[in-house]
Amino acid sequence: MTDRPQNDRNPAGPGAKPAIGGAAGTGSPLVVVTGLSGAGLSTALKILEDLGYETVDNLPLALLPGLTAAAGARPLAVGIDCRTRDFAVHELLDGLAAIGRATGAGVRLVYLQALPEALLRRFAATRRRHPLAPDRPVADGIRHERQLIEPLRDDADLVIDTTDFTPADLRRVLEGHFAPAARLGMTISIVSFSYRHGVPRESDLVFDVRFLRNPHYDPALGLLPGTDPAVAAFVAGDPGYDDFCTALDALILPLLPRYEAEGKAYLTIAIGCTGGRHRSVAMAERLAGVLHRAGHAASLTHRDL
Repeated sequence: MTDRPQNDRNPAGPGAKPAIGGAAGTGSPLVVVTGLSGAGLSTALKILEDLGYETVDNLPLALLPGLTAAAGARPLAVGIDCRTRDFAVHELLDGLAAIGRATGAGVRLVYLQALPEALLRRFAATRRRHPLAPDRPVADGIRHERQLIEPLRDDADLVIDTTDFTPADLRRVLEGHFAPAARLGMTISIVSFSYRHGVPRESDLVFDVRFLRNPHYDPALGLLPGTDPAVAAFVAGDPGYDDFCTALDALILPLLPRYEAEGKAYLTIAIGCTGGRHRSVAMAERLAGVLHRAGHAASLTHRDL
């Protein structure tokens, strides 16, 4: 997941991040959700609707200026993709820039993507045809669509890779970026994981704790999770544990206010070990406690536990 600086669609100027859910200039915020079919566009719009957005899916491009001009006080989220009538990448980007200038609204472009194998699994599970390949294999449609809309990814303000996401994961990320003004502030997520299953794609900071001694090989602890106090104590008994924790805290804690000052809405800190059950879990639990005591709200997920 990448969060990019605002471009000229934002009347506040380059680098400015308007408060989504509150006024940005004189108009209501506009979030445009686009990306690859099967990457979660419909789910994203439903989540934004739950957050208080007025949502419209598959809106013809010609109707977008009129819709934004007539928008009320509620923020607006619009789904636009290859199914959209008169869809064209450059016309969409030019239109969004014009809307931002004309309405004074903060306009953000969100691009959802996933690896081809994940998209294939999702199309197979739903037994749907790809909109760009109704009479050909789904893989052909995926390749064609990726070529067609790839420029949108390069210009997006937020790129979310949903390959390994559940709907709850997507909700957590979108809430972090687009929660109403009363809930603004950087959202921090701590994720423990197993290197065997890959680094979480949404990670901003990644820490490897495989150097710590492994409870897996202790007969009394191997079947217990890293949330168990006995396992946590075993991990904390490693000779390098205290020095690592001191260095980790000294690195992360000063970064948080700097990230927030730069307008970063969502931060994912990933901590990994071999199996994702012991050392990474114990360290993630510890870090969550440190952040909470320092006054930072942080969610905690053990991906591979």
